Amino acid sequence: MFKSWLSKNPYQLIATAAFVDLFILCIAWEWFISPLRPGGSWLILKAIPLLFAIPGLWKGNVYTMQWASMLILLYITEGLVRILETGANFWMAALETTLGTVAFVCLLIYLKPIKARAKAAKKELAAAERQA
Repeated sequence: MFKSWLSKNPYQLIATAAFVDLFILCIAWEWFISPLRPGGSWLILKAIPLLFAIPGLWKGNVYTMQWASMLILLYITEGLVRILETGANFWMAALETTLGTVAFVCLLIYLKPIKARAKAAKKELAAAERQA
């Protein structure tokens, strides 16, 4: 099992870990740390989209990483909005913003060389078609 971890890109691992941590944070925050209503609220459902991204991130699926990089912006935005609250909500929002930013940056760093290779291949194909 440890060998499979070593074979993965470190940015992929960090992004996956950030998504898992963000999922746990969202559940804990809205269920028992500081819910909007006593006993929890329906806002706990905001964690569900993260579950759809985690397996694809772990596998290194480029398409999943692309849409996950857009999804994570919603969590960063929520964290930035709720960071103005006081008490536990401030710390939860700061952690949500930090985890979201780490995941976003790691996804971009991981995807950059893949996109560059795809762009170069497309350019090469277009040049070959013009010569033919």
